[in-house]
Amino acid sequence: MELGSIQTAWMVLHRYRSVMVRPGRERLRGDVEVDESFIGGPEPGVRGRGALGKVLIAGAVERDHGHFGRVRLSVIDDASAVSLAAFLDANVEPGSHVITDGWSAYPSATRDRYEHTGTSVSTSGLPAHEVLPGVHRTFSLVKRWLLGTMQGSVSPEHMQAYLDEWVFRFNRHNARSRGLLFHTLLQQAVEGQPMTYNSMRKTGRTRPRPRPIQGVRGTPRSLDVGRPELPWRNQESPPREPKSRVPT
Repeated sequence: MELGSIQTAWMVLHRYRSVMVRPGRERLRGDVEVDESFIGGPEPGVRGRGALGKVLIAGAVERDHGHFGRVRLSVIDDASAVSLAAFLDANVEPGSHVITDGWSAYPSATRDRYEHTGTSVSTSGLPAHEVLPGVHRTFSLVKRWLLGTMQGSVSPEHMQAYLDEWVFRFNRHNARSRGLLFHTLLQQAVEGQPMTYNSMRKTGRTRPRPRPIQGVRGTPRSLDVGRPELPWRNQESPPREPKSRVPT
């Protein structure tokens, strides 16, 4: 696309990520699995929900007649009842059946708003991916995508934007019309709020802005190939011999 810098490409993608969450979108309903997970490499110290140096995310997945339906993912500050209640309120329709593990914060987070079923993984004797198969598969796919496609180079400050992109892709992976999806994304981009590069830069974690180039900007040597052509199209084709007719 002949973009001038990695900052330009990064900013273009983030502008699209910023509008991948449609305002007023419908919340999940029915039977919904909810759990939390950490994103990040091994860190010393406390394990589990008390770990430091990682990004804690909450996930919710609809159970749709033996299949997995829509997904929601969000970065949360902690696994307290207040944080989990805020995540549920933003992503799950009140009155839905929320299915969780035995974490003590869920009864308070779901009280008076949701039907709640909690199963303690440690006492049930079942592995976590059998108690909550949908949300655990979701976490596995997200982490694989971040490590593979994004090469793990996602900073905590922008984690939510990448989660929004993954959810946008996953919830539409069965869509038949790719052109309509692209049209919808462009429409949401036009209606969204403008974003600037300065507003996206991370304080104290981003390299300084490159100095402006003086004079005419040339092509790097590695790309200085002119305008590539297809040599086989310029070659003259050998004359074709007329086909001999076989008498019938």
